[in-house]
Amino acid sequence: MLARYEKNAGKMKGENMEQHKERLQKVIAHSGVTSRRKAETMIEEGHVKVNGETVTTLGVKVTPSDRVEVDGVELTKETRVYYLLYKPRGVISAVSDDKGRKVVTDLLPFVEQRVYPVGRLDYDTSGLLLLTNDGELAQLMMHPSYEMDKVYVAKIKGVPTKSELQQFKRGIKSEGEVLKAVNTNIISINKEKQQSIIEVTLHEGKNRQVRRMFEALNYPVMKLKRERYGFLSLRGMTSGDFRELTPHEVKQLRAHALDQHK
Repeated sequence: MLARYEKNAGKMKGENMEQHKERLQKVIAHSGVTSRRKAETMIEEGHVKVNGETVTTLGVKVTPSDRVEVDGVELTKETRVYYLLYKPRGVISAVSDDKGRKVVTDLLPFVEQRVYPVGRLDYDTSGLLLLTNDGELAQLMMHPSYEMDKVYVAKIKGVPTKSELQQFKRGIKSEGEVLKAVNTNIISINKEKQQSIIEVTLHEGKNRQVRRMFEALNYPVMKLKRERYGFLSLRGMTSGDFRELTPHEVKQLRAHALDQHK
């Protein structure tokens, strides 16, 4: 009787452990070390050990009791955190800079977790930037198929015509790429100073995209700010401010990201 009980208990324990197994790259991404895609590369290149053994094959699953090391450092399960930052101009969208310039994580000095920016804003561009240690969600949001309105406000030299701004929707060639906007809207025009303020909505997030589109039409950008990211905005914030996302906001971001990848 006792032997049978022990056998059944062992079986139940094994089934329970099996239910709690997760793919190794997912565990690494959830720890905040890097994105899932980069974690896969690190596994294949031999940077990861499980219980002291180097793993180079994708598809390996681990349980919460397994010891996982990346480059000799054991993973710790950080609480996932999500922040919205109003990035000032003159700050790098990175966690470090070899030239010693200020980076976005310098603006969150009291955040204990290792957070990373989701995407980037140029050095001279201000505005809304998300930071998190949730590598999996960050990877989903940075994927080319992820479509969420990114609304920018640009102050430019010159006064573009409506037909020129229509080219933004059709696509503008720049450096061998075709750059497109979802929508454009003229906020104000100063004919005396020959300056305009234009709102541009993107789904893409290519390097210096808004600046390149205006420059292709010979309208240099004087100032650029990202005002909105989907349902998130800078309302009530000033440059350099940050706040934690609410659980509902995180749930909305995750639901939208997963829906885009079905």
